[in-house]
Amino acid sequence: MSNSSFPTEFLLLPFADTRELQLLHFGLFLGIYLAALLGNGLILTAIACNDRLHTPMYFFLLNLALIDLVSVSTTVPKAMANSLWDTTTISYAGCATQVLMFVVFITAEFSFLTIMAYDRYVAICKPLHYGTIMDNRTCANMAAAAWGSGVLNAVLHTANTFSFPLCQGNALDQFFCEIPQILRLSCTDAYLQEIGLLVVSAVLASGCFVFLVVSYVQIFRSVLRIPSEQGRHKAFSTCLPHLAVVCLFLSTALFTYLKPPSISLPSLDLLLAVLYSVVPPAVNPLIYSMKNKELKVAVRKQICGIFFNTYKDPFTLQ
Repeated sequence: MSNSSFPTEFLLLPFADTRELQLLHFGLFLGIYLAALLGNGLILTAIACNDRLHTPMYFFLLNLALIDLVSVSTTVPKAMANSLWDTTTISYAGCATQVLMFVVFITAEFSFLTIMAYDRYVAICKPLHYGTIMDNRTCANMAAAAWGSGVLNAVLHTANTFSFPLCQGNALDQFFCEIPQILRLSCTDAYLQEIGLLVVSAVLASGCFVFLVVSYVQIFRSVLRIPSEQGRHKAFSTCLPHLAVVCLFLSTALFTYLKPPSISLPSLDLLLAVLYSVVPPAVNPLIYSMKNKELKVAVRKQICGIFFNTYKDPFTLQ
């Protein structure tokens, strides 16, 4: 096996060929990146600093906000730097690191979305047993399992992907290092081993998806039996944002990794990658806070505390 089969760097897909469009892409991604940092940062500080939000649901939401904040920082800054400095290169080690971190956070995010569905199921369908089932130790174990599964999955995929010699050059049809794009550069049929891992991951993800669907079927059946309209509204306000995030994340991510090669186009791959890796971290804070009064109040309290150093908590007003 020749050392030349393992390149020292990869060439990422540029968003545009002209300098003006490159700067436009830089400005667009900068706005999205700052929105993601601000939104998720506010949610993190609001949950951490507000005792009323120290509950299992917000504990998992805090982890999700942390994942969104770090995952968007894994891909977007490099893409912005390439557009700003008119370059497309990323080192071999940098590419491997990007793949490792991205898979960790994508896997952990899906795990936490599944856990949050179970949390909502217990809260709405078994409210009298919620405190017993979702105690602090159980929540900590679930969070540790989510992060552990992310690390294990990422190590397996990264080690396997970068163990293959590459015979199709070093140009990736994506703005960041993505496993399917790297596999296309592999020699002969060596990539079939990684495809096997992807299939196993897809089967496990499908199992989680079935669990999500079953959980929400039970949740909606229970919510519709709630006699008061206010009670139904409160239940839906905590479930619908989570469901919207799940649908956006799963629809784009699964299609990206499971679509047949015959419909693989650089423009389509680029759009899907942006939809599942860049857009969710920026819009998730809006989705979660839009219909959640407690979180909205806590975030507003943080903003007012930063800019005005004064705030009246509506929950404490008589």
